[in-house]
This record gives sequence, C-alpha cells and structure tokens, in this order.
Amino acid sequence: MKVNIPGPLRSYTRNAAQVSGAGLTLAELLADLNRQFPGMRFRMIDEQDRIRPHIKLFVNNELATTLQHTLESGDEVHIICALSGGASVEIHAPDR
Repeated sequence: MKVNIPGPLRSYTRNAAQVSGAGLTLAELLADLNRQFPGMRFRMIDEQDRIRPHIKLFVNNELATTLQHTLESGDEVHIICALSGGASVEIHAPDR
C-alpha cells in the first residue's frame, strides 16, 4: 500500500514523499516501515505502543486512533505531523 510521508520524517526515507509498505494492521505496517527505514516507528509510536499525540494517521480519509486499525492492500495511509507552537488547529483528513 502507499504511505505518504510528511517532511519531518523524510530523512528516514531518503527524502521520499511516498513509500510502499505492507501489513494487515497499522501496527504491522509500521513494523514493516521500521524494517525498511530503521528508527522511523519510534518517532510516531511511544514506549506504551500508542500513537504519539503529535502524530495523526489517516487510512484513506479516515482517522485511525489505534494501531489495531485494519488495512487492505489498496489503502493509502497518510502520516500527519503536528507543528509545535502557535495557535491550535483542527486536523482534517486529506482530500483525495
């Protein structure tokens, strides 16, 4: 499946904005990405296996709130990193 990588994480993907990954759940997908791009998972997932507060994961246009979110091979995953500082904003699913 396609995974869209935000600017702050592209140093892990050799500046690729989109990569391919595999898995039946977000947990499996992130494990696959971490095999391909070591260290990337820790930037998104904390020590208690939770999605870090500044990271939003969208599967197609649906916000995924747990790593158990199921995936299909044709899905597109968007990783969104919140920026720190300034006023708070509401995050919406990316338009297709």
